[in-house]
Amino acid sequence: MSDSRPNPPRRPSAPVAALDALLAEPAGDPIRRALWLDGLDRRLRPFLPPPLAAHARLANYERGRLVFVVDAPVWRAKLRLLAPELLDAARSLGLDAVEFVIRTSLAPVAPPPAAPRNTVTMSPAAREALQAALASLRPEKPGAGDAE
Repeated sequence: MSDSRPNPPRRPSAPVAALDALLAEPAGDPIRRALWLDGLDRRLRPFLPPPLAAHARLANYERGRLVFVVDAPVWRAKLRLLAPELLDAARSLGLDAVEFVIRTSLAPVAPPPAAPRNTVTMSPAAREALQAALASLRPEKPGAGDAE
């Protein structure tokens, strides 16, 4: 009689990295596209003046249409003036860009910059007290206290 027990599932020989698992077909297509769009945004960002770059972001590129998102109408007007230059820049990157679209969002386009960290300065007496406290936490070496 033959053995009718099912074979256990095969385990991969090595663990799969989380990003590699996310990028696996077909589930990885949206992630792969988002990473590609982010890279394209980073390549087009140098063509924007610094004040505008903080308020505009590439949102999509599809069928020759380059779509940017800005966070206020004033930035929309400023970006509209740069449309021919940005289309040329996209073409120089190998895209077949023929149309430029700008959308306005109510939310900020870029995350706000991280708050600067305040460095704490210590007085010499506080520094000495901290060093003494740290030294008291270190284990003693055997034979170091036996001086008799």
